Amino acid sequence: MTPRRILSPEARVALWRSLQTFTLTRIVIALVLLLYFGFDFDNGTLRVTQHVARICLGYAIAALVFSFAARRQRRFLVQLGVQVALDLVVISLLFLAAGGMRSGLGILYLFPLAGAAILAPLLLALFAASVATLFLLGLSVWQLVEGFDPPLMQAGLFGAAFFAAVLVANRMAARLLGQEELAAQRGADLRIQQAINEIVIADVGDGILVVGADGAVFTGNPAARRMLGLQADTSGFLLHAAPAFEPVAGAFNAWLAAPENDKAFVTVKPYREGDGAGDVRGRRDQPVHVKLRFAHVDAGGDAGSRSVIFMQDVSAIENQAQQLKLASMGRLTASIAHEVRNPLSAIGHATALLAEDLHGPAEVRLLKIVSDNVARVNRMVEDILQLSRKAQPNGEPVPLGAFLEQLKAEFCELHGLADDIVYIGDPGGSAVRFDPLHLHEVLLNLLNNAVRYASRQPASIRIFPARDAAGRRELHVQDDGPGITPEVRDHLFEPFYTTSSKGTGLGLYLARELCLNNDAKLDYEYRFDPSALGPRKASGRFVITFALA
Repeated sequence: MTPRRILSPEARVALWRSLQTFTLTRIVIALVLLLYFGFDFDNGTLRVTQHVARICLGYAIAALVFSFAARRQRRFLVQLGVQVALDLVVISLLFLAAGGMRSGLGILYLFPLAGAAILAPLLLALFAASVATLFLLGLSVWQLVEGFDPPLMQAGLFGAAFFAAVLVANRMAARLLGQEELAAQRGADLRIQQAINEIVIADVGDGILVVGADGAVFTGNPAARRMLGLQADTSGFLLHAAPAFEPVAGAFNAWLAAPENDKAFVTVKPYREGDGAGDVRGRRDQPVHVKLRFAHVDAGGDAGSRSVIFMQDVSAIENQAQQLKLASMGRLTASIAHEVRNPLSAIGHATALLAEDLHGPAEVRLLKIVSDNVARVNRMVEDILQLSRKAQPNGEPVPLGAFLEQLKAEFCELHGLADDIVYIGDPGGSAVRFDPLHLHEVLLNLLNNAVRYASRQPASIRIFPARDAAGRRELHVQDDGPGITPEVRDHLFEPFYTTSSKGTGLGLYLARELCLNNDAKLDYEYRFDPSALGPRKASGRFVITFALA
């Protein structure tokens, strides 16, 4: 009941607010008593010189002082005790001046007693009730001794009413304060829980979308925006209005038709020029495989029309599993390569010796077949051994301008290409942290792939730098060939996967591993480019994303 027992700040504020209300009520009562006792209704004049009027005036002034003191919120019980004591003294003086029990002013004692019962501990409130009761009984006994006929029964009834009012008001106030403290504690718990939920939803790896029955998106967490390619906290659009999100909208509609099928696997494809619903477009890079799970928001009323779509990026899981598989296979193939290299050298040496003795057309053709396959297997072994060594990269900055010009000259001379076939964009004096030998190996691999499919027209192969949304430097390698289909792109960086009969399937895998070894990333992306080569606007290209400086 006291501020010391109230743990929550909200309950303390409630007690002080009640005390301020108590003081304001006292001011009103003091003014009413001043008008009642100080105004002569027969002559229409103020009788402020009378003793009772002075008491009422002093009581009103004291009430104003109490009101200002209560606003400072210092020493609650001291202020309350002084106020109740003054109330009892003033009411007792007015009670005596008005003639005792027959004046009917005994009812005024209920005001301070009720305030004490609500705001003070029960013991203090009962003490105030006992003081008022003893005063009434003592006054009645004194009047009886003086020869008057006081209503003793009325004094006893007043005393019993005082105690009953104090007990009832105190218990009700205690219950109300307990309920207010419990409500404040529950409110604090809810705020903490809400803050925790916001942190969990914002940082969780799975995407969360809240949608209506018509497919309207109300909100989504950062993971969902990242999977769908939304640039900001976009809401209020329809899933089926953006072509890039049609797989998600179709799975959502299928679930509404058959709620028992609450899971689905879809592929969110990259944004293409002409797609979109206003500012909502979608991903701009590679497609992403997403596992969807649907749930109704069953909150009763209109809230039942909301649904939640949980989105899990299966691509990340597939990539992780692929990395584990490739790591195991890399260790195995590296050990096999060491064992194959010596017999392979012997076969190559024997083939060279046979070529010196055999000169028939059939024998020459067979020996060439053997020699070509030995060279192919030897190149594969070299790639595997280079991958298994994974030397620590040299982190010195590489100036892109001079490096790319030197690489272009070497590449054109190696393949006998005209100087204008390979176009190099202006690097602007930029430099990147990448081992020069590793970067040379990566770009040479990408250019070898590009020259295989390019038309060999001027600027049919392009190398140009760029920056991504986070400010990281990128290097794009692009050709005017037919491009890579999404089906091939899903397996592009897997070892031993190739679409060429002359390839080993390790070049791109080795290039990506070298990039990872230099804190960079290599990927094949589909991006909208108004100046894209050929008729395609959403053109594919290899993109090396360097680490931030």
